Amino acid sequence: MSSFISSENTWALWAILTGIAAISIYLEQTYSWASKITGCVIGLIIAMVLSNFKIIPVDAPAYDQVWGYVVPLAIPLLLYKADIRKIWKESGRVLVIYLISSMGTLLGGYIAFILLKDHVPELYKVGAMMAGSYTGGGVNFAAMAESFEAPGELVSAAVVSDNLLMALYFFVLIAIPTMNIFLDKYTHPHIDALNEKGEDETGKTQAAAFWGAKEISLKDIAFAISSAFIIVACSAQIAGVFKTIIPTGNIFLDLLNGLFGNKYLIMTTLTMLLATYKADFFGNIRGSQEIGTFLIYIFFVVIGVPASIGLIIQKSPLLLVFCFIIVLVNMIVSFGFGKLFKFSLEEIILASNANIGGPTTAAAMAIAKGWDKLIVPILLVGTLGYVIGNYYGLFLGSIMKVM
Repeated sequence: MSSFISSENTWALWAILTGIAAISIYLEQTYSWASKITGCVIGLIIAMVLSNFKIIPVDAPAYDQVWGYVVPLAIPLLLYKADIRKIWKESGRVLVIYLISSMGTLLGGYIAFILLKDHVPELYKVGAMMAGSYTGGGVNFAAMAESFEAPGELVSAAVVSDNLLMALYFFVLIAIPTMNIFLDKYTHPHIDALNEKGEDETGKTQAAAFWGAKEISLKDIAFAISSAFIIVACSAQIAGVFKTIIPTGNIFLDLLNGLFGNKYLIMTTLTMLLATYKADFFGNIRGSQEIGTFLIYIFFVVIGVPASIGLIIQKSPLLLVFCFIIVLVNMIVSFGFGKLFKFSLEEIILASNANIGGPTTAAAMAIAKGWDKLIVPILLVGTLGYVIGNYYGLFLGSIMKVM
């Protein structure tokens, strides 16, 4: 279906993407209601409205550029102050709740398949794609679609269902920290710390206070952006070499190939090593967090674009139900076992987010909420989902195929 702005009009689409991100940040830092919703969700909603009213296309090269360039550049920029010596202490607990949450994805996929297998042809292929996507991300979704030779129309319908449910679930996760029913039953140290600060004496929102003006020089901007490009370029090359030289053929070798051949994992590791052992340089680059966060806001805008409600109704509403069941079970397992094992509300929310949306969306939510100490841990843990997501997808899809 055509849109008012064509998919080939790259400059116009980039103007819209960056414009929405800027407006979202302005609203978040200006109005208390917008600060509670967070700018990333506001940007996502605006993009959903524009795409569903056919003002912007659902798919375009500009969106691929965001996934291919903006997201990779944002990751190192946000990690320049990360000290690897503190990571295990800060991320060990998050890894445990993340793995528990991933079990919810598998259980949800199995339940959804049992309930709907007689109503949707080749549903096992969708099950494999969603198990991969709701553990790792879009990379795993694409890998499972290719592995199980899913037809293009089925893939398109599943992508729309995936993105729509992911977007809706973000709204839920964003709202949970404001609900007394959750605040009364779970510990929430990061929320408490922010509430103690509250609005500053000028009446600024928390977002405006956190992202207040800082001294920054041309040299800071030059070092931040150029070093991010260098790190991403080197990481891509290193991952490509590992992908080539590490053989496959058994589960152990496949795991090594997937782990060391993943540029995001190499990128995260390389940046943290530099930030740890060259902290005097990277830790003093001003503006890196601000630039990286703006790039993440653009990413959130792009997430909202493919959530075309009309297309999912036209293609296959049952796929939406299928995805809903997976997300619901993931949420129940995450919050149920999170309560049982005494994880904090923030850890549970981000772990479930990392499963359903991937490490970038979870890190973006941590940034937007001001949970600074959880940004690096959830990014690291979520990145591992890119590896295990393929195994989960292959495992669940293979089981469903013979049922």
